Amino acid sequence: MAEQTPTPEESAVPYATFRVTEVVSVSVSLPETHAMVQLSESEAPYRVLGFPVGLAEGAALAGAMEGSEGVRPTTHELFAEILARTGVEVIALRLTSREAGVLRAEIDLMGPRGREIVECRPSDGLVLCHRQLVTAPVLVAEDLFDSEG
Repeated sequence: MAEQTPTPEESAVPYATFRVTEVVSVSVSLPETHAMVQLSESEAPYRVLGFPVGLAEGAALAGAMEGSEGVRPTTHELFAEILARTGVEVIALRLTSREAGVLRAEIDLMGPRGREIVECRPSDGLVLCHRQLVTAPVLVAEDLFDSEG
C-alpha cells in the first residue's frame, strides 16, 4: 500500500522555531570519505551547523552554488528542470530534527496542485534550493544548533 503524503500541518515540526541559514562552505578534508557542509545563521548569533554528506552530493551542491551545468544533466539538474517545467517551485528546505544521528529534512514545494511537503535528504534539498532561479531559503530548527553530534 502506498504511503500517504503528509499534509503541511502533519509534516512541519510543531512549535519549532526555525532560523534562516545559508551555506557557508562545502569542503573535503582528506583522507575523509565524505564532504562537510556548514550552514550559518543569517542573523545573530550566527551559529554554525555542520554535517557530513556524500562526496557526490557535496560536489553537486558546490556545482549548484557556482551555477555550473554539466555537458549532460546530473540527476539534480534533471529534477530541477522537471520541477520548473511543471510549474513547481521549491519554497524552502527545513532541517527539522536529528534522529539516531541522522539529520532529517523536508522540502516545501508549491505548484499548480498547491503546497506539498516532502521528506528528503538535507543534501538533496540543498542542491535543489540552489538550482532554483532564486535560491530558496534554508531553515534550521533552533534546537539543532544545540544538539550537534
